[in-house]
Amino acid sequence: MNNSKIWLSSPHMGGGEKKYINEAFDSNWVAPLGPNVIGLEQDLENYLKENVNVASLNSGTAAIHLGLILLGVKPKDEVICQSMTFSASANPIVYLGATPVFVDSELDTWNMCPQTLEIAIKDRIKKGIKPKAIIVVHLYGMPCKFDEIRSVANQYGIPILEDSAEAIGSAYKNIKCGTLGDISVLSFNGNKIITTSGGGALVTKSKALKEKAIFLASQARDEAPHYQHSEIGYNYRMSNICAGIGRGQMEVLENRITKRREIHQFYKDVFSNNEAVKVFSEPNSDFYSNYWLTTIVIDPNKGSKKSREDVRIMLQDANIESRPLWKPMHLQPVFKNSPYYGEQIAENLFEHGLCLPSGSNLTEVEKERIEKVLNCI
Repeated sequence: MNNSKIWLSSPHMGGGEKKYINEAFDSNWVAPLGPNVIGLEQDLENYLKENVNVASLNSGTAAIHLGLILLGVKPKDEVICQSMTFSASANPIVYLGATPVFVDSELDTWNMCPQTLEIAIKDRIKKGIKPKAIIVVHLYGMPCKFDEIRSVANQYGIPILEDSAEAIGSAYKNIKCGTLGDISVLSFNGNKIITTSGGGALVTKSKALKEKAIFLASQARDEAPHYQHSEIGYNYRMSNICAGIGRGQMEVLENRITKRREIHQFYKDVFSNNEAVKVFSEPNSDFYSNYWLTTIVIDPNKGSKKSREDVRIMLQDANIESRPLWKPMHLQPVFKNSPYYGEQIAENLFEHGLCLPSGSNLTEVEKERIEKVLNCI
């Protein structure tokens, strides 16, 4: 019996990537610039619409870092950040010498709670520091309650950095995620719904901000025949080779979204008669998720004899990768001294939640292997 590893979310090439990569080699465009970089930016702008401008970078983390710089974040500032997320959402705040202020989730989308956000803003202002920016995340591809968060942000005049690293192809009220924030970011890491091997992008409505981002990402070289620098720059531009992979991946993005949504339905069918397991799904028609990862919560109060960790180990023993949900940032040792606002929603989700294999290249045989384990819950 085939017992090869089933991964949580592995890269899935479409075949067209080689064409763009070969063109880069044939023309010797292997540096962090070239036709594929410009082409990928145009592909993303055409896909996202909303008159956006896109700068291709070497990671989503770099995009968050530059986004915060463009929003004016400086040392000793405070930036509000969703607590339930990957650390890359929060780390760039610290790169800039600023302080992250973490906010709990709400249960409908698992993303930043708008009510708790306002409580946090009011308290930080009362303490004498108005937050400089808000980082909201679309967790596992599920859009946040953006209108409610935007309403709070506008009331206090605070810009939003939209972390759409997990959510390309998702939409909120028929508007693509990655276009909602004052500045937005995308990720094309190897485990994402499409990949450039490693890579990301910064998205803005302002052409001037895009050009500023590219300037900073290219070591902030001033216009001069020699190397002259009036600002600190970074080596954050995407390579032409990686961008070529991305151009090929853009050709199959819609197919990958369809596949991920089919996998989500597969898990809903698996657990349709199990009251102890809830498959995380869109709360209503305002939300359209790419279901980058399908996730579940196991409720110990509804008859389940298996904990999240029991199920993870059962899958592991069958050579199937799964992972707990993101451990909230306010529980991370590195952020133990950062302010936190909320109750225990993110903590409870982490304790009982599990990410299941969701790659668009899952085979029927692999799904059968997964289902056999999950039927034991």
